[in-house]
Amino acid sequence: MAEPVSIDASRATPGLWDRVSTWVSENKAVAYTIAGTVVVITSAGAIYYFSGSKTPPAPSEKRKSKKERRKEKKAAEDAKAGISLKDEEAAPATPAAPKTATVEPEVELPEINETTVETFSQEERESLAQKLKTLGNKAYGSKDYNKAIDLYGKAILLKPDPVFYSNRAACHNALSDWDKVVEDTSAAIAMNPEYIKALNRRAHAYEHLGLFSEALLDYTASCIIDGFKTDSSAQSVERLLKKVAEKKGKAILAEKKNRLPSATFVTNYLQSFRSRPPPEGLEPGVELDENTSKGQLQLGLIAVTKKTGEAYAEASAAFKKAVELGDLGEYEAFALNQRATFLYLEGDTPAALEDLNKAIELQPSLTQAYIKRASMQLETGNKELASEDFEKAMAQNKDDPDIYYHRAQLHFILGEYADAAKDYQKSIDLDRDFIYSHIQLGVTQYKLGSIASSMATFRRTIKNFDKVPDVYNYYGELLIDQQKYEDAIERFETAIEMERQTKPTGAINVLPLINKALALFQWKQDFAAAEDLCEKALILDPECDIAVATMAQLLLQQGKVTRALEYFERAAELSRTEGEIVNALSYAEATRTQLEVSQKYPQLAARLQSMEGAVPLR
Repeated sequence: MAEPVSIDASRATPGLWDRVSTWVSENKAVAYTIAGTVVVITSAGAIYYFSGSKTPPAPSEKRKSKKERRKEKKAAEDAKAGISLKDEEAAPATPAAPKTATVEPEVELPEINETTVETFSQEERESLAQKLKTLGNKAYGSKDYNKAIDLYGKAILLKPDPVFYSNRAACHNALSDWDKVVEDTSAAIAMNPEYIKALNRRAHAYEHLGLFSEALLDYTASCIIDGFKTDSSAQSVERLLKKVAEKKGKAILAEKKNRLPSATFVTNYLQSFRSRPPPEGLEPGVELDENTSKGQLQLGLIAVTKKTGEAYAEASAAFKKAVELGDLGEYEAFALNQRATFLYLEGDTPAALEDLNKAIELQPSLTQAYIKRASMQLETGNKELASEDFEKAMAQNKDDPDIYYHRAQLHFILGEYADAAKDYQKSIDLDRDFIYSHIQLGVTQYKLGSIASSMATFRRTIKNFDKVPDVYNYYGELLIDQQKYEDAIERFETAIEMERQTKPTGAINVLPLINKALALFQWKQDFAAAEDLCEKALILDPECDIAVATMAQLLLQQGKVTRALEYFERAAELSRTEGEIVNALSYAEATRTQLEVSQKYPQLAARLQSMEGAVPLR
């Protein structure tokens, strides 16, 4: 559903890119399933790649020898690079170190060089070139690559031909001479822009040279030319998209400064914990010196209640200063817990964990510190440590409903919906006034396939929390999933109006606006209205990653590819973790590649457009 991407967001609904990916796949023009990968072409011609389920393992067979396995592995690599000359009249060969033995010509050939070539007639040139190609193919088949290179070179002197260049490139490939592979395949492609084998060979060489963007472009062009029929090329595109995104993602992370995400994100995270009064002595009415640690702690708590981006930044600064000033006495563990919260939201998880460890050491009964640490452990892949922290929290206070709510989040994220439902219900049993336990229980029941139970939970929650906009928003999302668009839009409009009436402008949750935009697009293909709603959401919350990503997709669907790329890149900038950045950049690179294909191979762009509608929607 519509949630910020975070392991411990306010509700554990699917993340930003899962949500946007689902939306794209539901509104695509063409989808091809290739070896477990769905290649999606939108109505604008952009290409997306989504990993599917893996092929089940084949029945056990007799174990092959090491030599056989090495041979098969090498053959697979050759196939991926398009190394075999089978289609070019040579026996397939496995690249290996060149042998000293040479293949003697079967016929006597005249001396061929740049001087003598001018002495032959056109007919003689073509005949000799074909003989040289045949001899070159035989030399290649015998793994005498240097001899083959010489023979193909002479054939090129007589008659420049893309096949001769591509065959010589295959020899350079076998010798791992990647620069020469690029040189020869580029010559072949210049003569025949739709030469798939040459494109694949050049892409393979580019990848070895670390030129991932160039390799991605060639593999994409190859896929379009053959109509996405070659599994290895499509898989190479997916692999290269990830490599390009990871390379750029690391560069972004290296320069990225820690900062808070959108106000919507922060609010949802903070609301995932039940509201509690400030510790005695830090209440808003108590006069404290702002230059003291306790005064800064009080300022931070007051700022948090304003729920705006500016106020959250003030709160973060105040909590940090409070800890730095020291002399907190009984409030030290509480202050460390608050600073850890904002450090985590800013993306500095290691520092946040350090603060939580200190807080727990100072005050073992502080269950919220265990809960937050558990969510961070899960985000870093430590599921066992996360589970241990929940157990430790329960040992301190088994009746704290927040423990069960957040443990349910862990189960939800891991797809353990039955266990999640039990914990959400336990959280409700301990405290029925926390609306998000009810909302998440309804969502979880829906995930379990209990549609009737889910709808009943939401109707009951609306009756009991009729003044809370969130319940209408999430109920509307489930109605969208059932294609009840008119009912869904009515719920979103109710949520939007409630947000406007009950909150200051800067504190409005923009998710109902984005959900209404998606509903209008899915129902009526009303791009103008959907785009307008996203723009309003971005005016209210410029840092909202979901609004940015949704706008990117809307622009892409309308063929506004250049603007869409800008929004995808913006989404990468707003992402908090390396995984989120890589996902965002994968979309950006897919879009960028489409632009480059259109510019470099205009005939392919037209062909891609003509493919739309060729495969029925599923």
